[in-house]
Amino acid sequence: MPVSLKKGQKVSLTKDNPGLKKVIVGLGWDTNRYDTGGSFDLDASAFMLTDMGKVSASEDFVFYGNSKDKSGSVEYMGDNRTGAGEGDDEQIRVNLSTVPANITKIAFTVTIYEADERRQNFGQVSNAFIRIYNEEDGTEILRYDLGEDFSIETAVVFGELYKNNGEWKFNAIGAGYQGGLAALCDNYGVEVE
Repeated sequence: MPVSLKKGQKVSLTKDNPGLKKVIVGLGWDTNRYDTGGSFDLDASAFMLTDMGKVSASEDFVFYGNSKDKSGSVEYMGDNRTGAGEGDDEQIRVNLSTVPANITKIAFTVTIYEADERRQNFGQVSNAFIRIYNEEDGTEILRYDLGEDFSIETAVVFGELYKNNGEWKFNAIGAGYQGGLAALCDNYGVEVE
């Protein structure tokens, strides 16, 4: 039975799952409750962060334009441009055992592609969630449903995996940002052109 989290709640992944090495982070959502005249394209990303809360290099930002970090520990599994269908809309694979030692946190985010041009925001997105399951046996470990009703935000930090005393834990964040992907990149120290 997976743990169902609330905003701000933290839970250990590896304590109750000894030997857990490979996980899939699934992100999902439904859109177009309101007609904005254009289709929605939401994108998942992962920021691999040091103790300073910043990436150590641009390659530590894993998304549709950089599908794998240099260590191969975090891999973006493909862009779903419609969000149609049940279950995960996008997935990110994480090999916990090979994450570089200087990386202490991995933040999982979702942004709306061309949100300003399309006049879209997370107020038009519903049923958003993040879940983590064991890649080896498919067992769902945790799930966090974002119950928040965002209005003007175009980017959301769903949650983060973090190392604490040799254990991997998960923190349900649910924080929204204006400014889309550029705002997140700025926050996490990724230089954008």
